[in-house]
Formats: sequence, C-alpha cells, structure tokens
Amino acid sequence: MIKIGITGGIGSGKTTVAALFEILGVPVFIADEESKRLADTSPRIRRQLTDLLGSDLYPTSQGLDRPLLASRIFSRPDLLQAVNAIIHPEVNACFLRWADRQTSTVCAIETAILFESGFNRTTDISLMIYAPLSLRLERACRRTGLSAEEITRRMSRQLSDETKKELSDHVILNDDCHALLPQTEQFLAGLKGIGEKWQ
Repeated sequence: MIKIGITGGIGSGKTTVAALFEILGVPVFIADEESKRLADTSPRIRRQLTDLLGSDLYPTSQGLDRPLLASRIFSRPDLLQAVNAIIHPEVNACFLRWADRQTSTVCAIETAILFESGFNRTTDISLMIYAPLSLRLERACRRTGLSAEEITRRMSRQLSDETKKELSDHVILNDDCHALLPQTEQFLAGLKGIGEKWQ
C-alpha cells in the first residue's frame, strides 16, 4: 500500500486534487473532516481538551464549541500546539486504520498540515499543491467569506510555501494556467513504476 500525503496552503486547490484522485480511483482520507468528527465524539479528546481549556468547550452533547476554542487559543501558539498534540495522533491513527481497510494499492490523505502534524511520517510520498499567494487569497476569501487579513493570519500559522516545497517529493502547480487533471494523471501514472495499478 502506497500512502500519499496531499498538502498545500489555504486556497491552493488541494481539495480539488483530492477529488480528482477519487475520480481516478484512489481513495482519499480527508484529515480535516476526521479531525472535526473526533473532536466532537472522542471521549479521550474531550477529556484532554476540557482539562486544558475548560469544561465549557463542550456545552451540549452536540460536540465541541469551535468558536470558543478558537477564542481560547487566539494568539497563543503554546495552546494551539497543545491542542494539536491532543488531536493529531488520533487522526493519524484513524488514517492508518482506514488505510488498512482499503483494497487499492494506493491511497491518500489530504491535509493542509501534512508536515506540521507529523502525518508525513506515516506516508510514503508527499505531494504539494502550489498556487501563487495572491490567487490563494482570492480563492480563500471567495470560498469562506472571510477577510484577506483573517486568511493571512491563518496562513501564518502554517509552514511557508517555500518550506513545503522543499519538504515535498512532488509539486503540482495550480495557477489557473496549468490544468490540474493532466498533472494529477501524470503523477499517478508515475506510481505504476513503484507498485501495481492502484485500481
């Protein structure tokens, strides 16, 4: 089983590439979705987060109060790091269990924080989706409705594109001039030299 880590900054297009993977027959684990699910449902995560930041983080049985969590860790890198240390190991464990259940010879995890979270240590190949900063800001503001200032602040919490490029095994360019599908197909075709056909 070849495990691919798909990463990229906010607005880079990594989710689009992940969708193309699935269309082309490669199952993809969406780390952000699993992180949210676990934060709502995992007793271990709930216990550790409330010990760290207060029991009012879970005001109802419906799950974590994310706006309250965000306000507690705002401008507190130490608390953000502590929260990540609680959640990321469980997400990674879920990914590995999920990967073991797949019948294809290739699977992928999509995450903005492949290297920051340490998920790259359990993948075989890292694939970065790169887009110019101005284009990322435009896409992210349009998609989320947030201000450019807020998007920039969120970007600052992640590794720079230059660092991600250096750490990644492959890069796909998503600048509205280079089509994503041919690049994605070419990347996956290259894996046939590593293992069997993934479908």
